[in-house]
Amino acid sequence: MKKDIIIAGVGGQGILSIAGTIGYAAVEANLFLKQAEVHGMSQRGGDVQSHFRLSDKPIASDLIPKGKADVIISVEPMEALRYLPMLSPTGWLITNTNPFINIPNYPDIEIVLEAVRNFPNHKALDADSIAKELKSARSANIVVLGAAAPFLDIEQELLENALRTLFGRKGDKVVEANIAALRAGRKFSEEN
Repeated sequence: MKKDIIIAGVGGQGILSIAGTIGYAAVEANLFLKQAEVHGMSQRGGDVQSHFRLSDKPIASDLIPKGKADVIISVEPMEALRYLPMLSPTGWLITNTNPFINIPNYPDIEIVLEAVRNFPNHKALDADSIAKELKSARSANIVVLGAAAPFLDIEQELLENALRTLFGRKGDKVVEANIAALRAGRKFSEEN
């Protein structure tokens, strides 16, 4: 088993929570992992990305070569497109459809979404609306992770256990909200 994952978004969107969840689940699954993060002006809405490599064998490098990523998980659609050259031709692009407009010349969202839809293996979902329906607007990132879950080769139970570990100190209500978000995202992927 080997998975090369790029996690992308804008500072404050929960990229590190996605990475932490995958990391905890990978450790529980006895997988090797390497991670490299770039925090680009994250307090000011700059891009944030993480290279995440999982394998059942030792991993030499923490960086994913261009064109070799198996999955891009993005909570912002333009950020998904920024890393599209990293994705293998058979890889999966999973992205939120809601833009985080942090620059004055942000492209027309319909043009961005059309570029996403033109990629053959994609799941584009309105994670913000799904999270709001769950009465947990802050869990849109975990909805996106849930949509990516079928492509990660990590058991759902391990991802849920990872959320318990990651958010446990915040209380049962926060843990259960994030588990519900993960399940809702997975349901979206399985039904679409």
